[in-house]
Amino acid sequence: MIQKTQPLHLSRSQLNPSPTMMALFAIFTAIVALSLAAIFIRLSERELGPFATIFNRFWIAFLVLWVFNQWNKARSHNDEKSSEPQSEHTIRDWLMLLSAGVMFWGCLALWAWSLTQTGVANSTILHNLTPLFTTLGVWLIFGQRFDSQFLIGLVMAMVGATALGLGDLQVATDNFAGDIAALLSALFSAANLMLIEKLRAKWDATNIIMWCCLVGTVVTFPVVLLTEDILFPISRSGWLSVIGLAIVCQVVGQGLQAYSLKRLSSGLVGVFLLLDPVLAALVAWVLFAEHLSLFNGFAFAVVLVGVYVAKSSHYASQVMAEDSPPVLCVAGK
Repeated sequence: MIQKTQPLHLSRSQLNPSPTMMALFAIFTAIVALSLAAIFIRLSERELGPFATIFNRFWIAFLVLWVFNQWNKARSHNDEKSSEPQSEHTIRDWLMLLSAGVMFWGCLALWAWSLTQTGVANSTILHNLTPLFTTLGVWLIFGQRFDSQFLIGLVMAMVGATALGLGDLQVATDNFAGDIAALLSALFSAANLMLIEKLRAKWDATNIIMWCCLVGTVVTFPVVLLTEDILFPISRSGWLSVIGLAIVCQVVGQGLQAYSLKRLSSGLVGVFLLLDPVLAALVAWVLFAEHLSLFNGFAFAVVLVGVYVAKSSHYASQVMAEDSPPVLCVAGK
């Protein structure tokens, strides 16, 4: 007797990925894109100074995002179904957007300058304090509370990320200014994450990153003119480097990071971003044959375990709950 099998019917909600899954996919894709920044910067700085590299990153990314935004508006205008009421933007919203742009510029500029004043290890270790400042910021400003498992995972991931640069760490008074700049870059990065989390309530990710790029372009231009001799690349490889930095790292990486903040909290995203130095080290190992020791492998494992522990916490579960709207204040245990 041959039994007939019933056709499998799946609802549209079962076929489509959930908002949380989309946000997680976005942030992990963003981390992969952002991990390539060091490679593009290294290639770009064969011709350009650090501020000229940032300037070209900003204006190219702004141009790409502006074209995409205009195309998206034209498509939405022709599609009657997509005509949804737009949120009204207040003066406070615009000031927050401007502040996000300044914070992001400050993060990149201070980190770039710190690399000229202190060792790469010092700068990287101090810049990796971003999740700590983000967690403190959302606790003090937004009133978020964290359970012990999330904090343990955060500490583990930060220890692992810090251990990656311990072998080259330099302790000297000559590095003080560069170390302070790297520390401030982490503070600015945390402020940028928190501001974008708030802005995502009214702005889409494309517009946020586009305006941040415009602010960065305007602020960086006079700095380049005053401190460096070359404004634009002079070779094909130089142009490819800054274009890759703008499109891969700024448009894709920062864009997807901003997109994820619609669903995920800045505190959780800050922990995920600790995977960036791990991927960057692996990329440098593959492309530039940079040495990776057994200790580096152990540090990688500590970062991965720490991120997993934080993601499995009660706080992370509340943030990623499918039936709860994205909120800024999440109560812990």
